[in-house]
Amino acid sequence: MIPSNLLKVAIAQISPIWLNKTATLEKVKTSITEAAAQGCELIVFGEGTVPGYPFWLAMTNGAAWDDQVQKEIHAHYVRNAVQIENGELREIQELAKSLKIAIYLGIIERPFDRGGHSIYCSLVYINSDGEIKSVHRKLQPTYEERLTWAPGDGHGLQVHPLKEFTVGGLNCWENWMPLARTALYGLGENLHIAVWPGSVRNTENITRMIAQESRSFVISVSSLMRKIDFPSDTPHLDLILKNAPEVLADGGSCIAGPDGKWVIEPVENKEGLLIATLDFNRVLEERQNFDPVGHYSRPDVLQLSVNRERQTSVKYE
Repeated sequence: MIPSNLLKVAIAQISPIWLNKTATLEKVKTSITEAAAQGCELIVFGEGTVPGYPFWLAMTNGAAWDDQVQKEIHAHYVRNAVQIENGELREIQELAKSLKIAIYLGIIERPFDRGGHSIYCSLVYINSDGEIKSVHRKLQPTYEERLTWAPGDGHGLQVHPLKEFTVGGLNCWENWMPLARTALYGLGENLHIAVWPGSVRNTENITRMIAQESRSFVISVSSLMRKIDFPSDTPHLDLILKNAPEVLADGGSCIAGPDGKWVIEPVENKEGLLIATLDFNRVLEERQNFDPVGHYSRPDVLQLSVNRERQTSVKYE
């Protein structure tokens, strides 16, 4: 048995079977099984791992209005988005329960509570009992992402107990939002999960910055995406590949400790699991001189108000 203050974690730096929900979920299950076999108690996946990031937007004039190409690729993407209410994560939940491992999984979600046609970049937490405890929809899609993802809400700004740790997470550039980070700090977060579509340029600076700001462990997890990872049945594949670089996402997954120093330095262009054991005592040590929502805060001067209501366009009495 691993002591309660120690947590063995795995980063799954993998490429999706791009825009293929079923095949990518199978690959996710393989990573979970491998991590559990090595004694890991938490495994984390990158942003939108299932079924993948909308890379086509930058390569096919994604902002073109009323364009048939964009419509057809978007429809394919929506069809491969995850419908949680239909039980499409049930096998992942069962695996978490049987292997006693917690999971953070980035998905593209197609939720019924918003009509079932728009999609959201969501981060799902499944505990080791196989229960979905939170689904955080990205508050603000970044730049061209707004052409395909809808903006989320604060309902998923939640944290979860995991042994002695309190774990929470944000999607990609949400991690640059000071108030989103603070919302999690205020709930006691001391293990922060930052999920990214991939690329060391995103993770190499902010991971250590958040760790130093919060005096927490920070896990940044990225996916991989290469030209060879595009399936042959992708709509308009020739057009996408025409302008695609050989490497679209090079990984850059890493872990920083509460002092801002590397536990695992950013790893590029390598697919597989990155594993580390984290010691909760390090959090308590570093909070001695700084605690952003505790002894080094001034709530009489500065406070944050957070709306965690799940938003919907229609409310039925």
